[in-house]
Amino acid sequence: MVGILSSVDQASLPPQQDMAQLLEDAEPIKSIRRGDVVTGEVMSVDQDGILVNIGHKSEGLIPSREMRSLSAEVSGAIQPGDEIFAYVVSSFTEEGPAILSVDRARGERGWQVLQKCLDGNTPITAIIKTFNKGGVVVEMEGIQGFVPLSQLAPVDRSSPDHSQEDALAQRVGHPIELKLLELNRRRNRVILSERLAMQQQREEQKDRLLKELQEGETRKGRVSGISSFGVFVDLGGADGLIHISEISWDPIQSPAEVAKVGDELEVYVLKVDQGARKIALSLRRLQPEPWETVADRYKEGQLVRGTITKLTNFGAFARIEDLVEGLIHISELSDQVVQHPKEIVEEGKELTLKIIRMEPERRRLGLSLKQVNDPWLEESYLSQ
Repeated sequence: MVGILSSVDQASLPPQQDMAQLLEDAEPIKSIRRGDVVTGEVMSVDQDGILVNIGHKSEGLIPSREMRSLSAEVSGAIQPGDEIFAYVVSSFTEEGPAILSVDRARGERGWQVLQKCLDGNTPITAIIKTFNKGGVVVEMEGIQGFVPLSQLAPVDRSSPDHSQEDALAQRVGHPIELKLLELNRRRNRVILSERLAMQQQREEQKDRLLKELQEGETRKGRVSGISSFGVFVDLGGADGLIHISEISWDPIQSPAEVAKVGDELEVYVLKVDQGARKIALSLRRLQPEPWETVADRYKEGQLVRGTITKLTNFGAFARIEDLVEGLIHISELSDQVVQHPKEIVEEGKELTLKIIRMEPERRRLGLSLKQVNDPWLEESYLSQ
C-alpha cells in the first residue's frame, strides 16, 4: 500500500523545470524602500519616462523630471535592454510602480565614490565650475565641492597684468586633480585641496625617479630654485641639489652667478640617497678637472701671470688658474740669499712667473721668479 501511494505521489509531481519555476515564483519579493539605489533593465522609453525592471517582477518609472542630469544625447540613446542605475524616490504600490531617479542616483553614487577616495587617500578629478574671492567651486561625480584659495596651486605672477582673478577665470571649465580634506554628507559639505594632490603626485614621481636614477649618469633638468648654498634642479618629478662646491671648478661667490630659475641644465648624478630621499648633482663633473688638462695649456719654460696665495718657510704658492697653483721654492725667489719669502713677495701680489717643472698627475707645478728675465717688471715691483 505504501509503495502504491509513493508511486502515485511521484507521478503527480511536476517536472524538474516546472519545480524550479515554482520555487522562483514562490521566492519572497524583496522590498524596495525609499533611499535604495538599484540597478534595473530598461523595458520601455516614452514621453512619460523610462520604465525599468528592477527585479522580482517589480517595475519602476523614471519620470523625465528625474533625469535632467542626462544630456539630450545620452537620454535619447537609451534603449530597451540597457542597464540603468537609479535611486528609489518612492516604493511601488498597488496604484503604480516605484518612482525612480537617475539624478539622485548620480548623487548617491558620487558620495560613495568620494567616501572611497577619502578612505583610500586617493585623488579625484573635478571640473572647475566657477570661482569667488575665497576659492573655486568644482564638480565631480555629480557633487559640488569647494577648493579654498590656500589649497590651490600658486598663481603664476610672471606677468604684472596676470592677476589672481584672471588666473582663476582662465581655469573655469578645466579639469583639476584634487585630494579630499573634508566630507560631510549631512551638511552637503566637500572641501578639497589641489596642493595636496600635487604634493602626492610629486612624491610618487620622486619614488619612481629615485629607483630609476643611476649614480654617474647624465640627466637634463630645469632650475627650480636657487639658494646661497646651491642650485635646485627639477629632474622631472623630483628636485636634486647642485651644491655650490659642485657648480664649477672655478671658485664662485654665489650660485646666481651661473644659473637662474627656469634655466635648462645638463647635470651629473653624483649620489642618490634612497633612505634620505635626496639627490646630489654636479655641474663641474661634466667638465674636465683643470689639472687633467694642464699639459694642454702650459709647458715648461712658459711665462705666466700668477697671484701669491700663501707664504711658507720653504717658499710661496702662486695661483695661475683658479684651481691650479704652483710652488715658488725659496731658492727660486731671488738670486740673493732669502731667509723667508716675505722678504721678496707678499700674499695677493700678481707677478710674472716661469714654469720650470710640471707634474700634472701629482698636481704639482714648479715656478720661478728669479728666472723671469723682465728687469722692468722686477724694478717696478721692487719700487712698490
